[in-house]
Amino acid sequence: MSKIQKSIKGQKKITGSPFKDYWQKQNYYFLIISFIFLLLGYYFMTDGSWDSTMSMSVSPIVLLIAYLILIPLAIFFKLPSKIKEKMNVPGQD
Repeated sequence: MSKIQKSIKGQKKITGSPFKDYWQKQNYYFLIISFIFLLLGYYFMTDGSWDSTMSMSVSPIVLLIAYLILIPLAIFFKLPSKIKEKMNVPGQD
């Protein structure tokens, strides 16, 4: 019993956000840009009548760019130099 209690007490608690190490300033910029594209896409959808060019062609293109390109880019984007530093992989300098 005492060994289990010592190992639990000896563990370090994780303080802070796990996104602190992964999310950089560029990720937040891409996220803000994607929200702007989403707002523009939904605005174009409501602009004019239901069968207008903006509602039927421009709006879906803008929304697809936001959902399929910008939001995943905001989530998965990481600078290559940061990856090499984190993994301690010797690179060609």
